[in-house]
Amino acid sequence: MTETLQSPAGTAGAAGFRWRWAALFVILAGEVMDMLDALITAIAAPTIRDELGGSAATIQWLAAGYTLAMAVGVITGGRLGDLYGRKRMFLIGAAGFTVGSLLCGIAVSPGMLIGARLVQGLFGALMLPQGIGMIKQMFTPKEMGAAFSAFGPVMGLSSVGGPVLAGWLIDADLWGTGWRMIFLINLPLGLAAVLAGLRFLPAGRSPHASRLDLTGAALASLGAGLMIYPLVQGRELDWPAWTFAMIAASLAVWAVFAWYEVRKQRAGGDPLIIPSLFRKRGFTGGLAVGVVFFSGVAGIGLVLSLFFQMGLGFSPLKAGLSQIPWSAGIIVGFGVVQAVQRFGRKVIHAGAVIMAAGIAGMSLTLQQTGPDVTPWQLVPALLVTGLGMGLLMGPFFDTVLAGVEPEETGSAGGTLTAIQQLGSSLGAAVLGTIFFGLLGGHVATAADDGAAGLRKQLAAASVPAAQQDRIVTGLRDCGRDRATAKDAEAVPASCTRLEGEVKAAAAAAPAAAPAVQKAIASDAAHAAKTGFTGAMKITLWIVVGMLGLTFLATFLLPMHARPEDAEGDGGGGAAPAAA
Repeated sequence: MTETLQSPAGTAGAAGFRWRWAALFVILAGEVMDMLDALITAIAAPTIRDELGGSAATIQWLAAGYTLAMAVGVITGGRLGDLYGRKRMFLIGAAGFTVGSLLCGIAVSPGMLIGARLVQGLFGALMLPQGIGMIKQMFTPKEMGAAFSAFGPVMGLSSVGGPVLAGWLIDADLWGTGWRMIFLINLPLGLAAVLAGLRFLPAGRSPHASRLDLTGAALASLGAGLMIYPLVQGRELDWPAWTFAMIAASLAVWAVFAWYEVRKQRAGGDPLIIPSLFRKRGFTGGLAVGVVFFSGVAGIGLVLSLFFQMGLGFSPLKAGLSQIPWSAGIIVGFGVVQAVQRFGRKVIHAGAVIMAAGIAGMSLTLQQTGPDVTPWQLVPALLVTGLGMGLLMGPFFDTVLAGVEPEETGSAGGTLTAIQQLGSSLGAAVLGTIFFGLLGGHVATAADDGAAGLRKQLAAASVPAAQQDRIVTGLRDCGRDRATAKDAEAVPASCTRLEGEVKAAAAAAPAAAPAVQKAIASDAAHAAKTGFTGAMKITLWIVVGMLGLTFLATFLLPMHARPEDAEGDGGGGAAPAAA
């Protein structure tokens, strides 16, 4: 590549960079790989656990590990691009992401898969931040708006197609790969991105690059890890004292991080995050909104996929197709934002209210239909949820950045992107823990509610009353223990006892054995589905509460986005992050 640009504003020539549109497709390919890998594991997680084993925490780590690694690496990734060249860092990130995908595809244990997801997240954090800088470097001011506008449709299609593609690949079981193909499909995509990047991406680096703050990055990583790990693992370990100690230590590390960043700036260094940002009410309010909102979005996305597959028994493809209305609503919401963006902060408020109404509508639908709900019955609520989400996210990044000074924009944008990823990691950890924590009790309650009907069927099959009691109690205990099992492959002792009672009842009355087994199997399945539905309803109302907090925190934001963005001159530098 002989043609290079040094200016981050694309001022090398009136015509811009020669291969700019081809380079844009390369950048979009990297965004698509990240978007797909952030979505597909929610669909694939139950199938992965069935094959590799592991606990509910394994499912949470598949999502939380990736976004956690992305969160702690994304700001440093942007600085590396400024220092050593955005093209070079993009290519290294794309190559590492592809290797991480290969490791995911050949994983033989939950630990190996989670470790490979961390590799994906770290290299993704190196690859993604380079896109905005290269677009500003390559395009003329007149074309920049068109370049950034390409992110919306591409990310929208990815959000619709990602879950469906994951479900189809798992059900198709191409060449016997099953769920592994959702990662292996990145190999040709990643290789193409690297080869095309070598040819079409512009060389050059920022003339105003700041030095790396490795100590700040290490403190931020430690603080985030100390927070996420106990939130994911605590429930399965019965919340030992050290889990709370880790959470307290996380808060202490964040305090040290803040002190260190202030000290580094006063000493004339380049802090990871410019401390003056936190003296701006709009920016700190945006961080609060971002953490709560993205936690809710990521958490409910994960839990909904688990509910569809583990609770309602949908196939991975059916679970992916069931979420299309949500993604379609997001696309519509982004489109509506273009017409109402002049209302500024009110659009974000409206989005929070509409999304909360959609989530509440899902809970009310489950209340009316019970565990026999169909995807079609959830379509209206999912559409409304997506519409509200699109309205909220559309103006969010530019509105938060409205009060940021020009020299602070790079640090502020990177921090917002990191908060988005950190919020997603927290959401998978917190809402996943709440959902699985509720599940066992709700399954047991559902079994108790069906006990009278089961007794009647057992009595009709001439099962003695004492044995009826043992079977009913065993069914309740087995259902609860399976729902809270730390190892999906291990058979709880209560289930072994229940199996013995059923065999004894069948031996006492051989002619009635089929009826006894059918009655018990039917009641167990109904209790499980009802328990999942009950846990899901409560989790949905928790998300409604989180959106209420989002609504209140939004009052801290500026009334309008930056003037240059409102005028539509292509200054939407946060657009990729918003997608």
